[in-house]
Amino acid sequence: MNQTRLTDNSYLLLTPGPLTTSSTVREAMLRDWCTWDRDYNELVQAIRQKLVRLATSQVEVYTSVLMQGSGTFCVEAVVSSVIPADGKLLVLTNGAYGDRIVEMAQVHGIATEVIDFGEVTKADAEALEKKLAADATITHVAVVHSETTTGMLNPIKEIGEVAKKYGKVYIVDAMSSFGGIPLDAAQLSIDFLISSANKCIQGVPGFGFVVAKTSALIRCKGIARTLSLDLYSQWKTMEEQNGKWRYTSPTHVVRAFYQALIELEAEGGVEKRYERYKRNQQLLAEGMERIGFRILLPKESQSPFITSFYYPESEAFTFAELYERLKQAGFVIYPGKISQADTFRIGNIGEVSPEDIERLIAAMENNRFWLE
Repeated sequence: MNQTRLTDNSYLLLTPGPLTTSSTVREAMLRDWCTWDRDYNELVQAIRQKLVRLATSQVEVYTSVLMQGSGTFCVEAVVSSVIPADGKLLVLTNGAYGDRIVEMAQVHGIATEVIDFGEVTKADAEALEKKLAADATITHVAVVHSETTTGMLNPIKEIGEVAKKYGKVYIVDAMSSFGGIPLDAAQLSIDFLISSANKCIQGVPGFGFVVAKTSALIRCKGIARTLSLDLYSQWKTMEEQNGKWRYTSPTHVVRAFYQALIELEAEGGVEKRYERYKRNQQLLAEGMERIGFRILLPKESQSPFITSFYYPESEAFTFAELYERLKQAGFVIYPGKISQADTFRIGNIGEVSPEDIERLIAAMENNRFWLE
């Protein structure tokens, strides 16, 4: 961990991404690259290979493709490129990001069914089974692994088992979880896994990626409803032209991401990063409860990436005031996103250590202005 990073950052980003990056990741962006250059394209190919190895032990079965834009662009690339005109998508949702998948499908005129579990309940494989048993026209199932609306971690293993029992294509939005928690896409029956550069791998914003079963991706030829978000065509170009993107790629961001992958390996891989994130979250939860805050989710539903807290029960409290005070103390936190309660969120991914979390708790304790 780089303990001197605050010398060139005025605050630590305790958000679900963009997040605080290492100085060496930022330094990697200081060189310009040509998108046609062989060295750059070989770098892209190395990234693609590393992503597949991170995602599964069955590397011969899976491939990866990078897409310009935010993580949302990648999710929409999958939704609009994978489901055929006569297909039907079932979305299991319990937050804003599951709802966004539904909205994307509707915009593209895709037949869509929804199982809405509310904002504080895990997605449930039994509910999925009942739905699939009752509706044989459903072809694809999608769920968000780590729903950052609340910090919920959904049971993607059980959901995948049911999806495959009924022969469905399984799509997992692993935006804020991939690289930060051990998983194997093949063992989880995932056909399309989606994530972004600026989450647990600790790169910077600018592109996302999809790790897909090669056989499933090949079947997507000609399905895409857009030009720039055509997942199959992007993959085919990268395959045939040694890492070339169809359109201008975010070269500086790609180079920074490669550096972030190297640093993930140096930390000890996903297992060690998961241990750090989990320790960060435990310290955060325990410390906040100790000074009087209540956590939204029960422990069994809580992810190690971001935690939602109820507002203090005081008319003197405002999130805006807390935010500004913590920012002056060197920390940036996140507003709440759920509709049923007043909450704020604190993330603990990125270049964040347990010592940073302890400093945050001390700053929080010293800035409880509503108790004055």
